[in-house]
Amino acid sequence: MIEPSKIHEESVALEQVDIKTRIDKLSSKRMMDIVISLISMILLSPIFLLIYLLIMMMDGRPVIFKQTRTGINHTPFTIYKFRTMRESNEVEYGWKDKVPDDFVFKGEHNPDITTLGKILRKTSLDELPQLMNVLKGDMSMVGPRPEVPRITRYYDEQQRQRLFVKPGMTGYAQVNGRSDMNHGQKIFYDLYYVYNQSLRLDLKILLKTIGTVLRRSGSY
Repeated sequence: MIEPSKIHEESVALEQVDIKTRIDKLSSKRMMDIVISLISMILLSPIFLLIYLLIMMMDGRPVIFKQTRTGINHTPFTIYKFRTMRESNEVEYGWKDKVPDDFVFKGEHNPDITTLGKILRKTSLDELPQLMNVLKGDMSMVGPRPEVPRITRYYDEQQRQRLFVKPGMTGYAQVNGRSDMNHGQKIFYDLYYVYNQSLRLDLKILLKTIGTVLRRSGSY
């Protein structure tokens, strides 16, 4: 007969191994984020400057759009994007139980999007300043896309699980439909990533993202 104390010791040992494995994975992922974001910012600096100047000439200030988004474990942070819209009022929602599965956040025909903004969104170039968010540690290169608090406050228990990991510049949902999918579909893909995340999956998503962006599929 196995002594209860022995079972407890083995259980603790297994838990410590699991925690160590998780820490190692997170450390590797963070290192990958720092390396990719830093190299990307250096290589893409001429494009950063060109977009900055174009926005200044065509639409004026501010060039960088800042907004509060919900990060890992409901922690708020400020996200950076190149500005693509004129000033507009934010829509408030009044859902009762959760964010509806058929909800779609943005549409293709938004009158507040500027002419240059349409090009930046279609090519995803408006997202480039988020490399700074990745470098700071607010975001990761890969993860569920960060949502605004006026939506995440309505998450139910299942939907909140997408906040178990850092939000990303791209994610499993983005390479499987981007803005073409509704909220229920997005949650399905995000939760798949949350429970299957690995460096191998991250690299696969990053490679698929390049093809998705070049095809301009699902971007508004």
